[in-house]
Amino acid sequence: MKGPERVLSGMRPTGRLHLGNYLGALDNWVRLQADYECFYFVADWHALTTEVPEKGEIQQNVIEMTADWLGAGLDPERSTLFVQSLVPEHAELHLLFSMITPVSWLERVPTYKEMVEQLGLDSPSYGLLGYPLLQSADILMYRTRWVPVGVDQVPHVELTREVARRFNHLFGPVFVEPEAKLTAIPKVPGTDGRKMSKSYGNAIYLADPPEVTIPKVKTMVTDPARKRRRDPGNPDVCPVFDLHRIFTPEAPRAEVAQGCRTAAIGCLDCKGVLLERLVPPLDQIRERRTRFVEAPGRIREILHAGSARARERARETLAAAKVAVGIV
Repeated sequence: MKGPERVLSGMRPTGRLHLGNYLGALDNWVRLQADYECFYFVADWHALTTEVPEKGEIQQNVIEMTADWLGAGLDPERSTLFVQSLVPEHAELHLLFSMITPVSWLERVPTYKEMVEQLGLDSPSYGLLGYPLLQSADILMYRTRWVPVGVDQVPHVELTREVARRFNHLFGPVFVEPEAKLTAIPKVPGTDGRKMSKSYGNAIYLADPPEVTIPKVKTMVTDPARKRRRDPGNPDVCPVFDLHRIFTPEAPRAEVAQGCRTAAIGCLDCKGVLLERLVPPLDQIRERRTRFVEAPGRIREILHAGSARARERARETLAAAKVAVGIV
């Protein structure tokens, strides 16, 4: 009897996660645990593709990010949580794939061009050019059926499918062609109205206590046309109302919208209603993550145990690939 279909996804360890990371990916990962065999990994090799980190920075970021995962509800008893660099088979499979993948396939990946332009790189590293191929190795290593991604990451999954197809054509059927499981990513504004981002300094972090979260929300920008309390507002252009759409149930949300349009309530009233819905779930996440942050040895145990399980699967897949290629 076949088991549940397999899902794989990963995150680069860049430190603490914020509300946008949670709503855009992590919350979906937690829900997928109920129906799939899930592999979630810390993409620490990928963290090296764009910058040279300070000594010890990645290790600390791994602890912080994994604490966020566990606080949000990822369960090491139901999902395999592991560290990419603790499964060296990923690097070897990446090497095999690099022998059969045309450079033109990598150069046409949209995010590669975007990152080169954003970083102003005159001579990009092979690591940056090749990171989508390393992603392909990450995915194909576990014969993954589904990869939960936003629409901007679909080209990476398509590249992975092409690599699997080419390998299978050249050497025989080894790899499963995965499919993208599109994730509906809500619009998560930061405190300044722009997309929530660590680099913008406008984020609400999962680790933030209420005494930090509440002032951040209270100082959020709102409808720029509503300059005085008596001015009517427009919820459709208000970043705070974007969060209401995510956290506030329909009936009270409609009341807030009506109060805004008629100036029956002020922006602070609107934010107060949001905080009633926003703070309790964030408190639950923060309290769980705090228990793990205070016991980093437990986080390392979880990641090492998950990496050992992942490596068992990886060894099987890599062995099959090497037999197919004929190098063992």
